[in-house]
Amino acid sequence: MPMSPEEFYAYVMRAADADGRLPLSRMTAWDVFPFEQTGLRVRPLDPPELPEPARFGEDGQDCSACAAGQEPVWSDGNWRLSVLEPTGIPLALMLEPRVHCDLPDLPDDLAAEMGLLITRICRVIESLPHIARAHVSRWGDGGAHLHIFFFARPAGFAQLRGTCLAIWDDLLPEIPADQRDRDVAAIGRALAESHGGSC
Repeated sequence: MPMSPEEFYAYVMRAADADGRLPLSRMTAWDVFPFEQTGLRVRPLDPPELPEPARFGEDGQDCSACAAGQEPVWSDGNWRLSVLEPTGIPLALMLEPRVHCDLPDLPDDLAAEMGLLITRICRVIESLPHIARAHVSRWGDGGAHLHIFFFARPAGFAQLRGTCLAIWDDLLPEIPADQRDRDVAAIGRALAESHGGSC
């Protein structure tokens, strides 16, 4: 039988020290981890809060994604791709459906199209000569409107590989707008050619 939130919390706290802190994770020894282990501490885990606080745009109320006024990089009748800024990596983008829904209630036809779009967006990002990889993620804890993130890892920087890229993005100095805008224009044009829609 699965653990209740309270049982899960008690289980985790048995592994914590007297101050309620867990040991550093294996991840902190990875060569891509952006911080040195010396002096690094894990925050104590807060007890469960139930019911959880509502996300932004829950049930379509006051949803900033539905009221989006930002000019997209690319869009069609079902989707829009926008730039996230500022960023320390060459490019960060966000794909959202035009209809208000989250991943579990995304209609099957849009889910199929989303898979194709994610693949095409990654191809376009990775076709840029200074980009090594396009990382794709969906967390969904902040907003109730589905949003898929794309992070472009710059070529030659193996230290920025993997799941820590989003942390590195926060640490690196902001990319110049003119460089980002050239990449954005190239991505918009390529998507319009391969998938239709407009940039």
